[in-house]
Amino acid sequence: MKDKLIITCAISGAEVTKEHNPSVPYTVEEMVEAADAAYKAGASIIHLHARFDDGKPTQNKDRYQEIHNAIKKRCPELIIQVSTGGAVGMSREERSDVLNIKPEMATLDCGTLNFGGDEIFVNTENDIIYFANKMNELNVRYEMECFEKGHIDTTIRLIKKSIIKGHLHYSFVLGVNGGMTGEERDFIFLKESLPVNATYSVAGIGRYEFSLAELSIKHGGHVRVGLEDNIYIEKGVLAKSNAELVEKVVQIARKYNREIATPKEARIILGMGEE
Repeated sequence: MKDKLIITCAISGAEVTKEHNPSVPYTVEEMVEAADAAYKAGASIIHLHARFDDGKPTQNKDRYQEIHNAIKKRCPELIIQVSTGGAVGMSREERSDVLNIKPEMATLDCGTLNFGGDEIFVNTENDIIYFANKMNELNVRYEMECFEKGHIDTTIRLIKKSIIKGHLHYSFVLGVNGGMTGEERDFIFLKESLPVNATYSVAGIGRYEFSLAELSIKHGGHVRVGLEDNIYIEKGVLAKSNAELVEKVVQIARKYNREIATPKEARIILGMGEE
């Protein structure tokens, strides 16, 4: 069971647009179709950013609830992991509004990062504590997004203070402008910096998506792919869908004899369900 591969699909993001790739979903119907196809391809977790029909990102709980309910109606087994990252420039309160729908899972960003140009993705220590406390209160399982090693060190301090608790599941987000690159040395450094018994997933941005996916699969970790992170199936060739990106990960997993986890199995691996 513990050796099975959890695939997360980040279907929409907050920054990528249809101008980048026409398959990026905006509407509720497009989100449902993308989530359903990714699930059928092998994803057990959908990482969700809400968008309005014109593509504008939002953390509005009502919009999230609408999308969440529509996906669950089509795919009741899926784990929906909402984003508390939102978009650059959103306030702490705005970003956390989504937690009021009491999702099963959410991301917890664990440090500030330059996002290229003048953009700064701000996550102060007090922000992290605020989000962790709210997720604890609402019984939301968090995946700790770490863009560099200092972010892991921050979580370890907060674990010792019992602010971050429960099963420890990390996501290494590598290849972002301003963060760590996605070379093998970066992956190994972060993997070896984790607390004992933690699980982890890897999200490689752009050209790092599949090389990091293969590294994580080989080392027993888990994988996130999706149009939020990478719009290409191979160099210069746009992906036709989120599902196509998931299918490529499934093919890589076969090389290493890693079976794909169902949502039920993913819940057990992440301490969200019973054996």
